Amino acid sequence: MSGTCFVTGGAGFIGCAISEALAQSFERVIAIDNLHPQIHPVRARPAALASGVELIEGDVTAPDMWDALLASARPDVVVNLAAETGTGQSLTEATRHANVNVVGTTQMLDALVRHDALPRRIVLSSSRAVYGEGAWRDAAGRIVYPGQRSKAMLERGEWDFPGLTCLPFEATRVEARPTSVYGATKLTQEHVLTAWGLSFGVEIPILRLQNVYGRGQSLTNSYTGIVSLFAQMARQGQVIPVYEDGMIIRDFVYISDVADAIVRATLNGTPTTEPYDVGSGTATSILDLARIIAAHYGAPAPAINGKFRNGDVRHASCSIERTQSDLGWKPRMTLDEGLRDLCGWIDRQLA
Repeated sequence: MSGTCFVTGGAGFIGCAISEALAQSFERVIAIDNLHPQIHPVRARPAALASGVELIEGDVTAPDMWDALLASARPDVVVNLAAETGTGQSLTEATRHANVNVVGTTQMLDALVRHDALPRRIVLSSSRAVYGEGAWRDAAGRIVYPGQRSKAMLERGEWDFPGLTCLPFEATRVEARPTSVYGATKLTQEHVLTAWGLSFGVEIPILRLQNVYGRGQSLTNSYTGIVSLFAQMARQGQVIPVYEDGMIIRDFVYISDVADAIVRATLNGTPTTEPYDVGSGTATSILDLARIIAAHYGAPAPAINGKFRNGDVRHASCSIERTQSDLGWKPRMTLDEGLRDLCGWIDRQLA
């Protein structure tokens, strides 16, 4: 595929992971990134960003940045990765999350119209956070949406919803009902892009990512996920603390599999208004994750501490059959393989 590809947030974890494939597929790839210190402790071009990618340090919320960029380049495809991603952080920095995730997107769209530079496709990296607690089944087999776990409920140690069984997320079957500010901004982002794309004839493939982990993940950003945090703790011989009763469920998907899905959606995606779920397709408890990592390093057994985080959902996993079928994609890295690869990479980084 020839032409030009813009990648917002292109110097981040996922941006670097897709950079080589995009550089081989487009004549020109331009990564736009503000190199925020939470992600980039050193304000410099990441070594993992493919050499064939141009990096522009800029803020997606600034119209002047877009005007300057679009004066010299017109995108055929945009991969929209730029986002603030901390679920807990979004409760106390809601404006920051809304500004980047929502206003950053609308500034981009306005600029594309202003410069008559409509791409044929904008690929959005969204999140499983849009589902909130998702759909559950009651004893009679009915599908119900229990909503957000309240602070009072969590303080009583009531982790699950009595009499209900959680179901995996799937965009065509499970309604999006976010229970965090972050999730709400990502769902708004989806709605804004879909409405805009249908109006202007621009394809908008949306990928709802589960918990992404793997080599290249920030080892200093406390909001990038628990996998690298657990690995660093176990590597130091510490006891990994496990929240609630350890039975929080997540779907951990390796970065190389996520990158493959995004690249496929970028190059070969078919027009659809239904988001795709991107995960491993396997549900894993946080306690099991901690046990695997602790065993890898010979660290003490994890300890369940009964603590909780407001805004966290209890169960999050997904069904990936439609994503596999439509994108010709499938995850290849098992959790055991992915954890070994990540831990080996962390050992080399911290040696």
